[in-house]
Amino acid sequence: MSERSVSFARAITELPLERWNALLAPTDSPFLDWRFLAALEQSGCVCPQTSWTPCHFVVRSGSQWLAVAPAYIKEGSDGDFSRDWDWAAAAERARIPFYPKLVLGIPFTPVTGRRILFAPGLAEADQQEIAAQLMFAAQKLMQTLGLGTIQALFPTAEQSALFTQHGLTERIDFQYHFVNPGYRSADEFYARFSSKRRNAIRREMAAPGEQGISLQTLRYDTLQRDLASYAELAFTLHRSTVDKLRWGRRWLNLAFYQQLFSQLPQPLELVIAKHQDQIVAGAFNVAGGGRLFGRYWGCLQEFPFLHFNVCLYHSISACIERGISVFEGGAGGEHKISRGFEPTETYSAHAFAHPQLAAALQSHLAQERASRRAAIAEWRKTESVLKPWPRSA
Repeated sequence: MSERSVSFARAITELPLERWNALLAPTDSPFLDWRFLAALEQSGCVCPQTSWTPCHFVVRSGSQWLAVAPAYIKEGSDGDFSRDWDWAAAAERARIPFYPKLVLGIPFTPVTGRRILFAPGLAEADQQEIAAQLMFAAQKLMQTLGLGTIQALFPTAEQSALFTQHGLTERIDFQYHFVNPGYRSADEFYARFSSKRRNAIRREMAAPGEQGISLQTLRYDTLQRDLASYAELAFTLHRSTVDKLRWGRRWLNLAFYQQLFSQLPQPLELVIAKHQDQIVAGAFNVAGGGRLFGRYWGCLQEFPFLHFNVCLYHSISACIERGISVFEGGAGGEHKISRGFEPTETYSAHAFAHPQLAAALQSHLAQERASRRAAIAEWRKTESVLKPWPRSA
């Protein structure tokens, strides 16, 4: 094998689609697809003006691509879901540089996935060496550009461990996911709730029918008939939510949805709620890698319990019908627990340029990891709203 080299690309379009996507695995989500990243950049959602300067890593051996890593230099933390605002504020008070920072991750997308895409068939030893070389290049970049921190956001547990082996400090957080162990029907899932909770859920699920609202999921076979119109609908629904929030962020524009629906429509889904033949609400979802990802929802007309049905119940039933193993409903939302979602660990890994900040945050993260592991273990032991699943059934 030729000597390895690490280079950086200032735009995803500097890298051939075929080369990038050849490194994807069947379990990777569509958010790692070159076409998703290109839609973000070419629409102007991800660019220096929005505090996302692309800096994608490529590891080569001669003409062979060994690995890539989507990466960005950021002047703030808006839209990366790093939840490091307190760290940045503490660093500022101590007059320690925190920004700019290098982020390995997917903009606006708090979804777990590989953050280094290795070429298929690479031995574990080769992956270790490539990760070490990539992290060395990131550290050199931190020194050259005066970066305050390096962050790998929402890596898999395996890749989080890989980052920690090469000098980064692990952080643990959690989201709420619906996990499908193989339910044969939605009734089988809801039978795991207590009678009181099951009756409450049934009342919520019955509300749309009583209100004259119908729900359906539009997938590729339907979307392809008019991709432009459905792209505009997805944008309209998303913007309807953002505009209602005091701190809403207009991260994604119409051009992004138009390009995504045009170039990567196959994984996209729209859950549509209609009242008197008019669309009153909907959710934009993405499917791939054996999972369903709930991304954004919008409501054009308010109805009781409509959010729970559009964003949760309808897609839970769809996952069971389609044999999808996990439904990730997005970041946040403790209300999901009482509706059958389970706390699931998420990970990030961090390196800090300033020794004093590094020492303080490494100590903090060690305590935080222990606390969060204990909290999740306790929930699984004593607080789950679900009865044990009879896996031998």
